Amino acid sequence: MTIRTDSEPVDEPNSLAEVEAALRWLATRKDGELLRFFREAVKEPASESATVLRSLVAPTESLIGESAESRVFAVWGLIVDEIGSAGSSRHRYTLMAAFRVPPAPGGTVWKVTLSDRFRQLVLLPGIFGDPPPTTATPMHQAWRRALKALAARLSQKLVSLEEPDWRPYISIGRAAAEVLDERVAWRARPASKGAQPVFAERMLVTAVMRRRTVWRRITERDIVACEDGVDDYVVQARNGWTHTPEDLLVTALWACRVVGAYPGDRGVARLRFRRTLRKGERYAFVSEALDERLDEGHRWVDVDVDHHGIAPGGLTIQLTFDPDCLPEACWWYAEQLEFERRCQPPDGDPRLLPIEDGFVRHTFFDGCHPRESYGIAFKWSPS
Repeated sequence: MTIRTDSEPVDEPNSLAEVEAALRWLATRKDGELLRFFREAVKEPASESATVLRSLVAPTESLIGESAESRVFAVWGLIVDEIGSAGSSRHRYTLMAAFRVPPAPGGTVWKVTLSDRFRQLVLLPGIFGDPPPTTATPMHQAWRRALKALAARLSQKLVSLEEPDWRPYISIGRAAAEVLDERVAWRARPASKGAQPVFAERMLVTAVMRRRTVWRRITERDIVACEDGVDDYVVQARNGWTHTPEDLLVTALWACRVVGAYPGDRGVARLRFRRTLRKGERYAFVSEALDERLDEGHRWVDVDVDHHGIAPGGLTIQLTFDPDCLPEACWWYAEQLEFERRCQPPDGDPRLLPIEDGFVRHTFFDGCHPRESYGIAFKWSPS
């Protein structure tokens, strides 16, 4: 970034127009993975990539003492993280397609051209209409709006991030790069005989806290049927409480309806789909769990994989804390016993998650295996 002096005008490399142009240029590349262009921009100042991507990579110069590769991971991690925070499902999937963020629909890889990647989104049920569109026109329309919104968020972050703020994005970018390299080869471990016969390509869990209680938990699921005849899904809302959840109510929000509950445990319910699925068919639906008791101090938000697994990069958990009741620390856990997830990692551990404006989010870039648990835990101050 150019430093302003009293006699010089400000030359701001991360202006909104420059950031938007850089993102559009990246999305239309056909000749290689996107990290290649970031590497060129950082390591070869005279390259075309350096000129076009200056607005994105120049702010990482504040990472004094870090390698060029760390700067590459930092800017890629920031982009991936902001894509994951897009509030609209249409915008999020369109951005994932534009920048080839896994998982791609169908468990494959993203195609070469932007238009072909947008056509892949037709495989996502319900996201772009039901029945799905026959052309990529809705995707191109969503892309124009999503690009402007992403550029605006990135421009603000690129101006404000200091050296310590960049470091979590290095880990995010490195993990995302590993998913790009290894996703096609990943296979979930075998599921148990009683596992639900679906595989989740994507699961987004949004938890809203009131005081120390997970008051609302909204879960968006994009699944693939593993056998013929799948027409329902059993939800189990587990948020790290100790009381019997008699006041926990599960409701259907989209593309499903509640057809059965389990006596004595309102945290479990059966959701019926709008249609019966064949093996390999995809379906998306949304449910919510509401806890009316606010006197319980929840310790984590957990996803128990009781089906055939979740694709690499497919699970994201995000929490909004009560501004008057913030935890001392947050961290993500994977495949740990209950007593292990309670233990706060030491300072500097990559599992620790920053709490920004009462908000925390983590994407599990490794695949999630059947019969395992994944989540975000938090530590409250002593009462």
